[in-house]
Amino acid sequence: MQYRNLGKSGLKVSRICLGTMNFGPLTDEQEAYRIMDAALDAGINFFDTANIYGWGEHSGLTESIIGRWFQQGGGRREKVVLATKVYGAMNDKLDGPNDDRGLSSYKIRRHLDASLKRLQTDHIELYQMHHVDRSVSWEELWGAFELAVSQGKIGYVGSSNFAGWDIAVAQGEAKARGFLGLVSEQHKYSLTCRLPELEVLPASQSLGLGVIPWSPLDGGLLGRNALKKIEGSRSGGNTERVEQHKNQLEQFAKLCLELGEPQDNVALAWLLANPAVTAPIIGPRTLEQFESSLRCLEVKLDEQVLARLDEIFPGPGGEAPKAYAW
Repeated sequence: MQYRNLGKSGLKVSRICLGTMNFGPLTDEQEAYRIMDAALDAGINFFDTANIYGWGEHSGLTESIIGRWFQQGGGRREKVVLATKVYGAMNDKLDGPNDDRGLSSYKIRRHLDASLKRLQTDHIELYQMHHVDRSVSWEELWGAFELAVSQGKIGYVGSSNFAGWDIAVAQGEAKARGFLGLVSEQHKYSLTCRLPELEVLPASQSLGLGVIPWSPLDGGLLGRNALKKIEGSRSGGNTERVEQHKNQLEQFAKLCLELGEPQDNVALAWLLANPAVTAPIIGPRTLEQFESSLRCLEVKLDEQVLARLDEIFPGPGGEAPKAYAW
């Protein structure tokens, strides 16, 4: 396994992050245990979840599954760099208007304590804002996170779905307080979603954030079964998007065939080749899917292949404003 510092922090994480969103809704608890055990065996130490995973009335289920897995012992908790998120409503009817979507010092405190309880741990290495909340001041946000750090409940703060200027404002406010600020940005980024290259990736690199791409296969669009009408595949309910990108996907499949690698592993390897990327998040539903995805770490794409991928999936043209102005 390969490791990299998470942004400007001293924390080392695996180049693959295990996403747990499917644990509970699509993956039963015992299969989730097998996947997490296999991840540790493969050297993956970076696990990502969120308080709302499980969804709706089952929000919190995924964190609870991870907590019960930790309790099996064997150094499981000690081996994991644990990341979770706060922002969404948990439907617990406890907070009333203060449990709507968003962030506040009040909500961060309550939801952090609830996550710790479900995860059966006393600390979280990376606590992430699941979305930006521009209605809350950075004085309030950084005050809440500084307190959580000083209490030993969290180690670092991360963001998710932030614009480049949100990252810049956050880091400027943190620096003014003498606080470390954000160490990571979790963002939607893939061959078919390259807009982050305009501002989010450059801002993250310049301001010391590691980028953690979510949906690196664009919901299965970049997977090996996207062009196949296979019942039960993630592309099965996504036929409209498959048709929309059919020409690109056919060219991509042809290139991958020439490389002798499946599309999903090439798509992940493309992300890993970007120096701004710390670790793409994989979200396996089965142990077999997890084991197959590990191959991406061994796939090396040369400049010619990277150029062909740019031709098939054109990006925005580089960083802003050079991408669209002289």
